[in-house]
Amino acid sequence: MTPEPFRRRSLVFLGLAVAGAGFTMAVQQGLNVNFLVAEIGVTPFQQGLLEAIRESCGVTALLVLALLAGLAEPLVAAAMLLLLAAGLSAYSLVHHYVWVVLLSLVWSQGLHVWMPLPSSMTLALAEPGRAGHRLGQMAAAGSVGFALGLAAAFVLTATGVGMRPTYVVAGAAAVLGAAACLGIYRRVKTPGPRLVFRRRYGRYYALSLLEGWRKQIFICFAPFLLVQMYETSVERMLLLFGVIQVIAYVASPRVGRLIDRIGERRVLVFYYSTIILVFIGYAAIPNVYVLYALFVADSALFVLAMALTTFVGRIAPRSEHTQTLSMGVAMNHVAAVAMPFVGGVLWKYLGYQWTFMVGALAAVLSIVVSLGVPRHAPPSAAVPDADRL
Repeated sequence: MTPEPFRRRSLVFLGLAVAGAGFTMAVQQGLNVNFLVAEIGVTPFQQGLLEAIRESCGVTALLVLALLAGLAEPLVAAAMLLLLAAGLSAYSLVHHYVWVVLLSLVWSQGLHVWMPLPSSMTLALAEPGRAGHRLGQMAAAGSVGFALGLAAAFVLTATGVGMRPTYVVAGAAAVLGAAACLGIYRRVKTPGPRLVFRRRYGRYYALSLLEGWRKQIFICFAPFLLVQMYETSVERMLLLFGVIQVIAYVASPRVGRLIDRIGERRVLVFYYSTIILVFIGYAAIPNVYVLYALFVADSALFVLAMALTTFVGRIAPRSEHTQTLSMGVAMNHVAAVAMPFVGGVLWKYLGYQWTFMVGALAAVLSIVVSLGVPRHAPPSAAVPDADRL
């Protein structure tokens, strides 16, 4: 257990690191499609292929974390943010699709190893019974960083600085996030065993797989729809992402407390039910302003996926949090690798509507799986080791 004097300080530094990473990813998400279309000239199929290649890092992240098991998580997190900074900053120099793909593998590997670490460290640092609340605070910190990143990107692009120098600023924010990781209590470590795959976590794995499918619809194809088909400017995309972050900042702590109070099942069923309507709207509604509203709602709903992390906190012992979350990230990215490629092919040969309807199908399956989530998971300590596969 983390000594009390170190708990609050570590949570503050972790929040700063999460905010730094949020700043960096705000620039990446906010500029990504406009940069690829305007500077590199990618097609929908190339966009899908790029995302499929990049998301393969989510699978290899599990192997990287397995190799790093036993090291202090704050140090691992700092190293991964430096890798993120290096790869994304180098976007300022590229002019060819192949180089974009190669650099995407660099920063994406850093990002995907980083991804489960804030949640794992938060669960380790949280007081008993307040995991959802602390996770909500971290999500809010990420939203603040994301909002600041969007504001900086908007100012830099609107004043003529351009997208390429803005990527350097994004890399600098990741470096600051890495420095903040050094202030976190060092005994928060990735504990053994190196790899964990249990039958009792099967529902979490299935939901993570389906969440990866749903996520890529938003990350890869929803912005592409707005930019390529409706010629949405980079400034307007940044404004949309700004609205999303204001909503996420306000909602994240409240959603965390809601999950603590009513449990994961109700939150997840509501989440995926709403996503079905959003995806059908993408496919069926040609009005760009309605699509803007759907885009904002789509992204803002991501905060509800926090229930997947608290579900792990309920069903897994502390010694398996990082490995279980990492396995969830890997499952998420198995779908995240397949979906961009499948979606790009569907868009090219059948039309963009089919890409989004396949996403609606994934949301339907997610509801079915979520209905089996127990309202109150049994104590993880009561789970026998014989359940290990």
